[in-house]
Amino acid sequence: MVLFGKNKYTLVKVKKKNIPEGIWSKCPECEAPHYTKSLKDNFNVCPGCGYHFSLTAWERVKLLVDADTFEESDENLASLDPLEFKGPKTYQEKIKSDQQKTGLKDAVITGQGKINGKKFCLAVTDSRFIMGSMGSVVGERITRVIENATAQRLPVIIVSGSGGGARMYEGVFSLMQMAKTCSALAKHHDAGLLHVSVLTDPTMAGIMASFAGVGDVIMAEPRALIGFTGPRVIEQTIRQKLPEGFQRSEFLLAHGLIDMICHRKDMKETLARLIEYTG
Repeated sequence: MVLFGKNKYTLVKVKKKNIPEGIWSKCPECEAPHYTKSLKDNFNVCPGCGYHFSLTAWERVKLLVDADTFEESDENLASLDPLEFKGPKTYQEKIKSDQQKTGLKDAVITGQGKINGKKFCLAVTDSRFIMGSMGSVVGERITRVIENATAQRLPVIIVSGSGGGARMYEGVFSLMQMAKTCSALAKHHDAGLLHVSVLTDPTMAGIMASFAGVGDVIMAEPRALIGFTGPRVIEQTIRQKLPEGFQRSEFLLAHGLIDMICHRKDMKETLARLIEYTG
């Protein structure tokens, strides 16, 4: 406060309140702040604009599988370093770092459980682990859970969320997983069994070009980015402006690449109905 005519000041000290991290979350689309607990109670979906926040693989399992019915499979498989890849970080350093950060052995969880009382097999990738990319362990675990579903004549649901595609640190060993997972799904299809592919934001590159793109039913969450190469790279390559909403779920539904868009809160019931309808 300044007193006019006199060179006097009164200093008021305001004590800054320390708010613990993680209490509030800001929506990256509408930028509205949300109390994190309220956001979780709303399936991690922004109540204002409907933006679907990312979920961890275990959060997906909890969302889709009946309580206390999930049995994880092949959880101890861990990646080797066939190319002895070196960079700012070695491949082994990146794996160890992401294992500590996520509590996962690799970028996928697989297993068997029940959805509304019906048995099914499940695989869920986790974008926190090297961007959800597919290396030999991810491909092997997904292949094994598909083969298990075929042997037991069960439907299989694969939830994909990968911005990393095939994992460059493993070279051709990673690319081989694209053919291996698709081959297992072809046998599953030939046995007359259901594969539902659930695409989340983002599902890109080698993941989308393999198991994520060959479901009997392909569904996506709203506004998910789905494709092979990102829109910025495409624009720079073809030197043309892409259509509004290009590679988003709504655009791909309109052009026939996916079969349906499903809000997260309806996902479990929709998947359960698909399994029931197909027998």
